[in-house]
Amino acid sequence: MARHPAAPGTPATAALDAAGIAFVGHVYQHDPRSTNFGEEAAEKLGVNPDRVFKTLVAEVAGSLVVGVVPVTAMLDLRALAVALGGGKATLADPRHAERRSGYVVGGISPIGQKTPLRTVVDETAILFETVLVSGGRRGFDIELSPDDLCAATGAAFAPISTRRR
Repeated sequence: MARHPAAPGTPATAALDAAGIAFVGHVYQHDPRSTNFGEEAAEKLGVNPDRVFKTLVAEVAGSLVVGVVPVTAMLDLRALAVALGGGKATLADPRHAERRSGYVVGGISPIGQKTPLRTVVDETAILFETVLVSGGRRGFDIELSPDDLCAATGAAFAPISTRRR
């Protein structure tokens, strides 16, 4: 796997390049009316939505953390807190998440954050050879192996998602 020539330069791609981690960049035309960013990416890229993961910033024990879950699922906040050794988790204020990550909502990547946050990747990622996560801007996803995603973010795998009803 190599970097796609059309991949824009973002802190995420720079971090992967610096770490020598192979990835493929996928650019698509983002619809500014869309608010389901991961589902939009899956549809426009023609990818199984179970392979597209969203990055959610939460707060556990007074610290911001990241949960990376499939777009077809919801983040289980209790499971995220347990995975990180905390008692309770809440979703972070979007403005706070943007300031700390250096990315805008809908383009928050788990990779190359301004302030690296403790990260947990849902264990379903290991079911796939590669997964897609935001590349650091709306309309750009990065495809890489689940193990490389964890290596790039210092993440661990844990069961942190629940299927949507």
